[in-house]
Amino acid sequence: MGCCNRRCGLIAGAVFGALVAILGGVLIPLGNSVIEGTVEKEAVIEPGTTAYENWVATGAKVYRQFWFFDVKNPLEVLDYGARPVVIEKGPYTYITRYLPKENITFNPNNTISFLLPMGAIFEPSMSVGSEEDNVTSLNLAVAVGTIYEFHPALEIMIKLSKSSLFQRRTVKELLWGYRDPMLKTNIGFFSPYNGTYDGYYNVYNGKDDIKKVSVIDRWRGKRSLTFWNDTYCDMLNGTDATSFPPFIDKKKPLFFFSSDICRSVSASYVNTMDLKGIDVYRYSLLPSTLASPVDNPDNHCFCRDFKTTKNCTLAGVLDISSCQDGRPIYISLPHFLHGSPSLREGVLGLNPVEVYHDTYLDVEPTTGFTLRFAKRIQVNMMYGPSANITVLKKVKDYTIFPLVWLNETAALDDETADMFKRELFSRIKLLEMIQQGLLGAGVALFVICLISYFVVRRNVH
Repeated sequence: MGCCNRRCGLIAGAVFGALVAILGGVLIPLGNSVIEGTVEKEAVIEPGTTAYENWVATGAKVYRQFWFFDVKNPLEVLDYGARPVVIEKGPYTYITRYLPKENITFNPNNTISFLLPMGAIFEPSMSVGSEEDNVTSLNLAVAVGTIYEFHPALEIMIKLSKSSLFQRRTVKELLWGYRDPMLKTNIGFFSPYNGTYDGYYNVYNGKDDIKKVSVIDRWRGKRSLTFWNDTYCDMLNGTDATSFPPFIDKKKPLFFFSSDICRSVSASYVNTMDLKGIDVYRYSLLPSTLASPVDNPDNHCFCRDFKTTKNCTLAGVLDISSCQDGRPIYISLPHFLHGSPSLREGVLGLNPVEVYHDTYLDVEPTTGFTLRFAKRIQVNMMYGPSANITVLKKVKDYTIFPLVWLNETAALDDETADMFKRELFSRIKLLEMIQQGLLGAGVALFVICLISYFVVRRNVH
């Protein structure tokens, strides 16, 4: 009788263990549904959600660091046609994107319109010197004049203003503007900047479809760009990279639009990293992003000038003159990373290093929030030979000259990281622990009772 009771008890234990395991298994899809519901609710861009609080104004400080390319041999370039030799000078750091979005309007079609105000405040503690430091760089006015080389007044204007191919200016002047003696107007690498706006942007709030949250519907009132005269290259794809729709699939690229380079790009998954106790997916631009059309046919419509791009075989630069009022400006990664060797042969002193010069995004996969990023781009300007302009007569070939490269970066601070872990991830982990605990305990109880049952049964016989 005792053995019977023992065997019955073991069978009951095994059944109970199986039920507990089943309960744990049932809680997995139920728990996932709860998690998805919580995330989807908080990811919608509307007042009262976590997404809205982080969307209206950037919580973490955003820094924009600048490194200039200081020309060491300007006279040799002018007199003998030598290749420019440059030395990197920086960083000069500014706090940027500190102003909240303006003119926020909620539209009936579940989109939000807004303007992104631009501003920059110098941060001396993170800079190698002051804004009054001098840099020898390309003369912007003369370089622009390269595309108008047959204009009869250009040579006269250069001589009367005593301008040359290179000039010495302060950091502040080069970045934010100075009155040019030849053009009689204010020019600079990023002039005008303070007090200007990027947008209007129209983005989906995700209320009717969470898969579209933060995706750009319109920019400056249009659903496509007007810079490239091509349906593919003029597409507005993805978000502005500050966030993405939740539940990221690392097998798929992330698409985003950058007004700095006048086009949409994609980033691909690299690896999973730990950021202040939070798992994030690191995404980076592929080398094919700025590859020549020879290697990436999708880039055919970004090739604008067959002469300067060597019949569209030049890799690593993007001609954005069509969105810069015709000025010969080219965008690249710093030090022409992933660019054609000829770019670094035309200007000496460059040394691309992927870990320092690549662009990346660290995205939390459940919420789709970008928790850390580094946007690194280089601004270049082209100049070329001319038989009619004295300061260009010794120039041997068209040169894409690096003016400055920038690293715009921000990272999750400790306070926000703790909030994320407390408000969202702690709940998710608790639910996962309950699921796994029930499943594990149930399976263990089932197995132990079942083995014990067969042991007792064998001993009886």
